[in-house]
Amino acid sequence: MSQPLLKVEDVSKHFGGFTALSHVSVEVTQGERLGLIGPNGSGKTTLINCISGMLKNDGGAVVFKGENLNGLAPHQRTRRGIARSFQVPRPFHSMTPVENLAIPLEYVTHRGKSGRADIRGEAESILAEMGLGAKMNVPCAGLSQVELRKLELARAMAARPSLLISDEAMAGLSNAECDEVLAILFSLSKTGITIIMIEHIMHAIMRFSERVICLDAGKLIAEGAPTDVVKNPEVQRAYLGA
Repeated sequence: MSQPLLKVEDVSKHFGGFTALSHVSVEVTQGERLGLIGPNGSGKTTLINCISGMLKNDGGAVVFKGENLNGLAPHQRTRRGIARSFQVPRPFHSMTPVENLAIPLEYVTHRGKSGRADIRGEAESILAEMGLGAKMNVPCAGLSQVELRKLELARAMAARPSLLISDEAMAGLSNAECDEVLAILFSLSKTGITIIMIEHIMHAIMRFSERVICLDAGKLIAEGAPTDVVKNPEVQRAYLGA
C-alpha cells in the first residue's frame, strides 16, 4: 500500500492558554478531493496554516511525501509542492493578472532559470485555465470578486503544486459564481492535483468532496463520506447547538 501524500500526525497548536488544535491526525491520499468543515473558531484555518508553514505546530508533525516538514518555512513547503489560496485575495492591484503571476513564477517556480517570454507564456496559460484569458492584461483593481478568487487560485497554481489548499474560495459568491469556481477545482483535480477544500458553503462541499472531515473546538469530531458526516449527531450539534 502506498504512503499517503500528506500526513498530519497528532498536531496541536496553542495560543497562550487557548488550544486551537488538539492532537489532530489526518491522512490525505494522492489525487483525493478532501473537504474540511467546521463552525467558526473550530481550528480549520489554524490547521491549514500549520500544514502550509504559516504557523509552527506545538506538537506532532506534518509529513508530506514522506518528509517531515516541521521547521520548514512556507516558501520551502511551497517548493516541495504545497500551495494554498487565501480567503481574502490580495493581489497587486496596480498590476495586471499576468504580471501578478509572473512574480511567483519567476522567484518560486523558475527561480531565474527561464526567460521573460517563457514566464509570460506560462502565466497566460494558467490564467486561461482559470477563465481569465480575456482579463489577463487588465489592472486587478478592475476585476470582479469572482475574478479575484480565480486569480487567487491562479497564483497558487503558479507554484505547480501537487497539493492545493483552497481556503473559502467561494465565500460571498453567487450560486452561478460558485459553480464557476467548482468547475475550475474539478478540472484541476482531473489533472491529478490533490485538493483540500475549506468551505462553509455546504452544497459545494457535498458536490466536490470524496471525503469530509469536521473540526470543532480544535478536535477532529467526524470523518467519512460527505452524506455520512453531515448526518453525524456531533457535527449537527457543532453547527446547530444542543
